[in-house]
Amino acid sequence: MATGVEHLGRFAARASFGDLSAAAVGELKIRVLDALGCAIGALDGEPIGMIRAHLADFGGAPRCSIIAGGPGLSDDTGRLVGGSGRTSPDRAAFYNGALVRYLDFNDSYLAPGETCHPSDNVAPVLAAAEYAEASGKDFLAALAVAYQVQCRLSDVAPVRARGFDHTTQGAYAAAAGVARALGLDPERTAHAVAISGTAYNALRVTRTGTLSHWKGLAFPNAAFGAVHAAFLAMRGITGPLEVFEGDKGFMDAIAGPFEIDWEGEDLERVRRTILKRYNAEVHSQSAVEGILQLQAAHGFAADDVERIEIDVFDVAFNIIGGGEEGAKMGVRTKEEADHSLPYIVSAAVLDGTVMPGQYAPERIVRDDIQTLHRKVTIRPNAEYSRRFPGEMPCRIVVHLADGRVVETEKRDYEGFTTRPMTWDRALAKFHRLAGSYADGGLRREIADAVANVDAIPTSDLARLLAGVPEPTRGT
Repeated sequence: MATGVEHLGRFAARASFGDLSAAAVGELKIRVLDALGCAIGALDGEPIGMIRAHLADFGGAPRCSIIAGGPGLSDDTGRLVGGSGRTSPDRAAFYNGALVRYLDFNDSYLAPGETCHPSDNVAPVLAAAEYAEASGKDFLAALAVAYQVQCRLSDVAPVRARGFDHTTQGAYAAAAGVARALGLDPERTAHAVAISGTAYNALRVTRTGTLSHWKGLAFPNAAFGAVHAAFLAMRGITGPLEVFEGDKGFMDAIAGPFEIDWEGEDLERVRRTILKRYNAEVHSQSAVEGILQLQAAHGFAADDVERIEIDVFDVAFNIIGGGEEGAKMGVRTKEEADHSLPYIVSAAVLDGTVMPGQYAPERIVRDDIQTLHRKVTIRPNAEYSRRFPGEMPCRIVVHLADGRVVETEKRDYEGFTTRPMTWDRALAKFHRLAGSYADGGLRREIADAVANVDAIPTSDLARLLAGVPEPTRGT
C-alpha cells in the first residue's frame, strides 16, 4: 500500500494550472504581490545585510535571481561579485525568503491549533521555477500546491502545543511546491517531501521568550533545506517514505494521528488565507484597527490615556499578550516589538499607524512608547476563544484622564476572510513598502508582471526583481 507521503507526491505532481479556479488564481496573484512588497520593503533590514555578506562570501552557481541582485555578475566559479548577482536555487530561496519574512507583514492562515504564513513558500517555489525555466502557470500551480499542503497540515496536524514551530509543516509544503515547480514525477516528489519533512522539525522556542533574528529566518532556513531536498531527490536520492505514519515518524513523534485524502484535495486553500493591513503579528490586526477607530471617533491622544484594557482570544493572549509564550513588556528589539500587543497598540495610538517605521531601533526605545505600553493590560476571553479562528474578536476599553471611558468590540479587520483585501488595496500596500527602494516605473512593471504571471515565463518576473537597486549600506 502507498504511504501518506506517496499519496502527497501524486497530488503534487499531478497538480496543474487548470485545476485552479479563477478566484484562486486571483488570490494567489494578490499574495505574490503582497509577499514581494514585503520583500522589497525589507532590503535594509539588519539581518538582511548579514545574509547578503554571507552570499557574497560563499557564492553559489549563478542559476537563480536574488531580489536587488543586479544584472547577474559573477565570476567563472559562480561566486557573487561585490555582493550582487545570481546564486544557487537553495541560497536564492533562503535570501529571498528572508526578505519576504523579515518585516512580519506577509499573509497568514489560521487553523484552530496553528497559525502559519503560506507566502513563505513564494521564495523557494520562485527559485525552483526560474531554475526549471517554468511558465508562470506552472509557478502558480506549484505555489498553490505549497499553500494547500501547509494549510491542510496546519488544520489536522498542529504542532505548536507540542513545542514545535509551524515551519515544521512548512518543510513538507515547500518541498512539495518546489518538486512541482521542477516537474518531478510522483515518486521523486515523495522522496523530496520525505527528506525535507524528516530533516526540518523546528522548535517553538523560535517564537517564545526573548525573540531573536531567527524568528524571521526559521522558515527561510526550512525553505533552503526543502530546495536542497528536492534537488537531491531529482538526482535519485531516496528518503524515508514512512515519514508520516512510520515508527518514530511525524505522527508517532510529534503530531499524533491524522488523515488527509490527498486524492480528494483541491488547490483552493489559498482563498482562506488572510493578509495583514498593519505591520504587526497577525492576531493583533483587529485590535490595531479597533484602537485607531476609537481614537478617530473620540479624539484622544497618548497623554490622555490612563490605561488600556484589551480582551482577546487565547491564541492572541498566549503569543503576543503575555501568556504562555512570554512577557511582552519592556521590549527592546524589532522582533520583540512586533510580537508584543501592548507595544503594537501603543504604537498605533502614538503614531496613528503601525508600519515598518514603528520598529526602527530609535522608535522602540523612546520614552513615550516605553511608558504607554506599560499601561496596556491584555486578558484572555473564553467566548472569544470559542469564536476563533472563524473570527478575530477583541474588546478594547480605554480609560482617559478626564474620566471618560471609551470602548469598542471587533470581530474582524480589513484583510480577514470576512473582509478580504482587494488587488487595488494590495497594490497600494506594495507601492508603500517598495517605494523607498524601487522607482515608480519598476514597481509598475513588477506589479504588471504579477498580474499577468500566468501569461509570461517565471524568469521575466525574476529578472524584474533582480533589477531592484540594492540599498546603500553603511560600513
